[in-house]
Amino acid sequence: MSQSVKTFGLFGLVALLILGTGFVQSWNSALLILNMGLVSALMALGVNLQWGFAGLFNVGVMGFVALGGLATVVIAMPPVRAAWAAGASGVLAALAVGALTLALAVWVTRRMARGWPRALVSLSVLVAGFVIYRALFDPAVAEIERIDPALTGYLGGLGLPVVLAWPVGGLLAAGAAWVIGKTALGLRSDYLAIATLGIAEIIIAVLKNEDWLARGVKNVIGLPRPVPYEIDLQNDPAFVERATGLGIDATTASTLYVKLGYGLMFAVVLIGVLVLAQLALSSPWGRMMRAIRDNEVAARAMGKDVTARHLQVFVLGSAICGVAGAMMTTLDGQLTPASYQPLRYTFLIWVMVIVGGSGNNFGAVLGGFLIWFLWVQVEPIGAAVIDLVTSGMADGSWLKAHLQGSVQHMRLLTMGVILLLVLRFAPRGLLPER
Repeated sequence: MSQSVKTFGLFGLVALLILGTGFVQSWNSALLILNMGLVSALMALGVNLQWGFAGLFNVGVMGFVALGGLATVVIAMPPVRAAWAAGASGVLAALAVGALTLALAVWVTRRMARGWPRALVSLSVLVAGFVIYRALFDPAVAEIERIDPALTGYLGGLGLPVVLAWPVGGLLAAGAAWVIGKTALGLRSDYLAIATLGIAEIIIAVLKNEDWLARGVKNVIGLPRPVPYEIDLQNDPAFVERATGLGIDATTASTLYVKLGYGLMFAVVLIGVLVLAQLALSSPWGRMMRAIRDNEVAARAMGKDVTARHLQVFVLGSAICGVAGAMMTTLDGQLTPASYQPLRYTFLIWVMVIVGGSGNNFGAVLGGFLIWFLWVQVEPIGAAVIDLVTSGMADGSWLKAHLQGSVQHMRLLTMGVILLLVLRFAPRGLLPER
């Protein structure tokens, strides 16, 4: 079977699974799976760019996705005027002092010769900068978080269209990836994985604890949307008339219309990134990245700056994850830092890349759709299977109670089984790299 026929066949199977969900369950469920599948496929493309192109083992995907979500709040939410008046100047001054301190410490390190004088001066600069930073930062944050904490207690955003948050989320993740890459990409693959995982946890900890930034664990709800609200559509006589003409009640039609709107926007972004990724893969740059991945020593011997190229692809892949994170937060309509868990936003994305086919962009997209569909549907399917298996058992049976109480673990069991089967029978994925 040719690769093209296999690709079309597998994507056709995924399409049938989503359509089957619409016919068997509901079209709202099918469209929700489709939309999150589009976002997941974009995340998988970002990871595939790093791992499939360059062999970088990044297990900090969760952090870059969360930064994309933060960008949605910073860009789209309206500013809290009282909070800005109370402490914004202090926070901005503190951040400027922090940046100046780091820049001055780097300058001292580069300009002075090695030895205890350089260490002493650098330490003095860092300590003095930290003291000034805290003196400015802490009072300003206290004033901001004191402004109506039940509803706001943070600076808010810029009040711009939410779609602008998607590229900004990519830029924010790219900036963080550049800082991380400058310090961590010199590490060996296993140490790089540990470093990226730790940094992702730091990002989540900051989001949870810095209320002035995005309300911490109190969450930001009511994010602006790029599509109409369902209630507005239901109150529009023209929309209600069109829905009635199609034989659909206005409530159902409004939810389908909104989800279709999100799906079209997400599809445009995914297709655009996929086209660019394919062009990059077949370009001299893509061939160079795969050569570095396959034999780093030989690439260095040929004069290639391996560290710079690793940094480049690390930033690009993280930027794509940031865009996907902003899109996902826009779809959810809220930012909930506590929901960012490595299982969902790192492990599951890696499963998508491995199952789909590392090094194959279409494989990453396929894995995104397929694994997300299974992640959503395995639990209800598992519940039906457990009910069938236990239907003949007595109601008081401990085994029946145990099996029925273990349905929620079907997701993890299924993902593990799928990963093992693919690694055993198709170690290069469903759509291997050509």
